[in-house]
Parts: sequence; structure tokens; C-alpha cells
Amino acid sequence: MDKPLFTREELKKLIIPLILEQLLAISIGMSDTLMVSACGEAAVSGVSLVDSISVLLIQILSALATGGAVVCSQYLGKKMPEKARLSAGQLMFIMLVVSVTVMVAVLFSSEFLLRTIFGQIEADVMENARVYFLVTALSYPFLGVYNAGGRQSNWIRNAVAALFRSMGNSKISMYTSLVMNIINIAGNALLIFGFGLGVLGAALSTLVSRTISALVMAVLLCKKDNPLCIASLACLRPQWDVISRILKIGIPSGVENGMFQIGKLLVSSLTATFGTAAIAANAVANSIAGFANIPGNAIGLAMVTVIGRCIGAGEKEQARNYSRKLLGIAYVGMFLTNLAVFVGVKPLVSCFSLSEEAHGIAVQLLRTFAVCAILIWPLSFALPNTLRAAGDAKYTMVVSVFSMWVFRVFSSYFFAGTLGLGVLGVWIGMYVDWLFRSILFVIRYIHGKWLNKRVV
Repeated sequence: MDKPLFTREELKKLIIPLILEQLLAISIGMSDTLMVSACGEAAVSGVSLVDSISVLLIQILSALATGGAVVCSQYLGKKMPEKARLSAGQLMFIMLVVSVTVMVAVLFSSEFLLRTIFGQIEADVMENARVYFLVTALSYPFLGVYNAGGRQSNWIRNAVAALFRSMGNSKISMYTSLVMNIINIAGNALLIFGFGLGVLGAALSTLVSRTISALVMAVLLCKKDNPLCIASLACLRPQWDVISRILKIGIPSGVENGMFQIGKLLVSSLTATFGTAAIAANAVANSIAGFANIPGNAIGLAMVTVIGRCIGAGEKEQARNYSRKLLGIAYVGMFLTNLAVFVGVKPLVSCFSLSEEAHGIAVQLLRTFAVCAILIWPLSFALPNTLRAAGDAKYTMVVSVFSMWVFRVFSSYFFAGTLGLGVLGVWIGMYVDWLFRSILFVIRYIHGKWLNKRVV
């Protein structure tokens, strides 16, 4: 038997910091929602509507970061460090160009986007959304997604963090997440409660925390003792053959994530028609659900590094063994966190300043979520990272896009509108989507075609 590419201790050193990092990252979004809830349901609703747009932009760029991480991991697995370093520089180039372009586009079209997507919502909700959108748009060059959740990172930082994970060093991004978390919470407390800036204060705090953490991560990546060191600006000079390899993974993943989030955006516009209480309850439920998903998200990130390294080294059997082991860990973690949410849902929701109606809706949403997440979330979101890490990104793109539009969007309108279940119907549509995705990803995994894929 070949020597294992990752020992148990090495897996622990990769996974535990990722879990802590996800905890810190999710707590940023939760602290924003918690503190903004003190400003009223209109404030929470406005912030949550903007987040549903921001997540679309974040997910597309995070897919590019995943493409870079896969390429770097496979080069490291093939013991080609120079190519890995070159890929790191090209990933940073892609992220800088695309993120700045998107920021400029959003700044010039923010109000148009809000009115086009959400239309006739209450005036105070629209005003809060407009303020939050304009300020947080300035952070887009720094904004990125570590997992299925939304506001906790920055695009440049996501690229850098992905590179650190490619070399098995997840503590770097964990420490940066801690710094960002402290700055964000302290900034919220000062600007929301100290200066009474409300939603504007939350937006400014988020902007500052994301900017500082991005700069810290960029400096750390430039250190010469890093295997993926970006030593100078010359490393950012475009190399189109390397960029094409990154985009081979990044574009399908970006289309997948983008179409997925567009579908969610349409569903969010449906949720907005159910009133401010429903929007606020949906925002709080999503915030708490993000906490419950931490183990699955962390394992999904670890899979990119571990499986990518195995495939790059030609160790197909190790790739299969590690994927099963990591999926099992994801299931155990998801069971524990979602059981905690199911049992303690009422006191958790009570931490937020919600009306009685919104409180009841949020509790209902989270109880259904906890049950379905335990059963099928890892197969729907962690398992496909095994396929992507091997280079099978086109398949995951097709399945995810098809499932989103045929199952989630259609089911949401059917359950929420036709059957009159309101926002609960939207979440039931989400569970139907999870189930279909899980079935197709499991079939693909069992057949083993993904083992014959390779990017480099």
C-alpha cells in the first residue's frame, strides 16, 4: 500500500482550523443580524435583501478561487512547486481583475438592481437596503466566500485562503478570520450603538473588517517561506495557459454558483412578497442555519485540498478513501450542530429582536431545516467538492443548475404560492432541490468516472 498522503494528524491540522474559521466567519454574519435587529425589522429585512444579491456576486468569484485551489493542489501533488507558485499568482490576477470590475458595475447600478429585483417593498426596508448596498459594494474587491454562506470573507482573501488551504495550512485563514471577527463585532458595537448609525454602522464595520483582513492575508502570502509565495508583482503578469486551467474549473463552478444564486434571488423576491415579518424571520433563520452548516462547509473546503492532492499524485484509491472518511466526518458534525439547533431553537431565535409572528416563523423554518440538513446536506454540498477537486466540475455545474431551476424555483412557487405555505414553502422547495442533487452526485461518485479526471 502506498504511503498515505495525509496522516490523521495532518487531517486534524487541516480540518480543525477550518471548523474554527467557519465558526468565526459565520458569527460575523450572525452578529450583524443580531445587532441590526435592535434597529427594527425593517433594518434586518433591508440587510437580508442586499445579502441575497451580494451572495450571488460572492459565489461567482469564490468559484474562481476554487479553480485556483484545485490547480495548485494538483501541482503540489505532482511535486511541481514552480507551477504551483505560478498558478497562485495567476489566481490573484484573475481575482483582482474580476472583483474590481464587478465592484464598479454594482456601484453604478445598485439602486436599479434593488428596484428591479424586489420592486414594491416597504419604503423603510428599501431605504435600509439602499444604504447597506452602496457601502458594502466598496468591499467587493475584498469580499469572498469560504462556504454556502455569504458575508464572512472577501474575494481577495478567499483567493489567498484557498491557496493556503492548497498547501494544507488552514491556520492562516483561521487567524485572519479571528481578526476580522473581532474588528467587525467591535465596529458594530461602536457604530450601531455608540454613534447610533444603524444599518450604515453595520455596513461600515463590515467594510473595514474585510479590508484589514484582506491586507493581512496578502502580506502573509508574500512571505518567501510559503510554498505558494507570490514574491512580486511580476507573478501577476497574465500567463494564459495557466489561467485557462484555472478557468476550466472556475467557469463551470462560477456558472453553477451563479445560476444557483440567481434562482435563490428569484425565490428571495418571492419571500419579499410575504411581508416584513417573513423577510426578517427568513434572515434570522438563514443566519442560524449558517451556524448549523459549519462542519459540512469546513469538510467541503478540506476536500478540495485533500482530493486535489491525491488526484494530482495519481493516488485514485486514496482519493476514494479520503472522500469517504471526510464525508463521514461531515455527517457526524452536521448531526451534532443541527441537533443543537433543533433542541435550542426557541432560545436561539429569542436572542433576536423579532415580533411574535416573525419569531414563530423562524422557529418553524429552523426545525425543518435541522432535520433535512442532517439527512441530505452533506451529499448535496460536501460530496460534490470531491468531484470538483478531481476536475469533474462540468458535471456538478449541469446537475446544480438543472436542479435549481427545475426543482428549487418551481417547487418554491408551488409550495409557497399554489399551496399557500408562505415562506415555509420556499424552504420546502430548497429541500426538494437538495434531495435531487444528492441522488445524482451519489450516482456519479459510485460510478467513479470522476477518478479519471485531471486538470494538470
